Amino acid sequence: MITGTESGFAGALRAWRTRRRVSQLELAARAGTTQRYVSFLESGRSVPGRAMVIRLAESLQVPVRDRNTLLLTAGFAPAYPQTDLDDPGLQPVRTALERILAGHLPYPAVVVDRCGELVMANAGFHALTSTAAPQLLVPPVSVPRVLLHPLGLAPRIVNLDEWAWHIIDGLHAEAARNPHTRLQHLIAELTELVPDRPRHPAPDYLGFAVPLRLRTNDGELRLITTLTHFGTAVDVTIAELRLEAFLPADEATAAELTELVSR
Repeated sequence: MITGTESGFAGALRAWRTRRRVSQLELAARAGTTQRYVSFLESGRSVPGRAMVIRLAESLQVPVRDRNTLLLTAGFAPAYPQTDLDDPGLQPVRTALERILAGHLPYPAVVVDRCGELVMANAGFHALTSTAAPQLLVPPVSVPRVLLHPLGLAPRIVNLDEWAWHIIDGLHAEAARNPHTRLQHLIAELTELVPDRPRHPAPDYLGFAVPLRLRTNDGELRLITTLTHFGTAVDVTIAELRLEAFLPADEATAAELTELVSR
């Protein structure tokens, strides 16, 4: 996580700009200011106002949690609250998520935090992971760990060598966008657990489009995934939630998922 505690706002701004691979000129254009002013901010020669800190953070797509840190390093109070999901004030959000999860049945779907830990799940996901070792399902539950651990779904994944790296690459991308020590530890753990990355892609390899092929007693499930997040959330907790839904890639999978959930 970039905190800027050692060099204040100037260092934190420069670190985020470098991480996002944005030049001072491009950042200035995005934030509606000048390259000279951005340079002065990064050298400590100028002090930004609160609105400018928020504008720069938004221009760099800094996560909401870390925008609070930027504000603190600049001498301002945090602007974005962090509310427990169980708080009565977030009841409408919880209700909406529960309806989405229920509406996705019989197909599996989960809500996770920024490190992939389970927040909510529907009956489809619980049915899908029913063969995982009980210790992997004790909260806090790491969904990537359940999927890729040898005591989880890994032994049932037909294309584990490809799909595992699809997941790990996704975690790497998330860590680049939203750095977090816990996420880095998870990546290191999973990298040790899964097979080596294939040196030669399979003939039907399509890059990021890697379906999950899951072996069952009745055949094979072929699943594709979608990811959704709150694009306009101003609460840290809500902004960090991700909805991951598994969809059938063929009619046979759709039928088997329907049967699986109804058992």
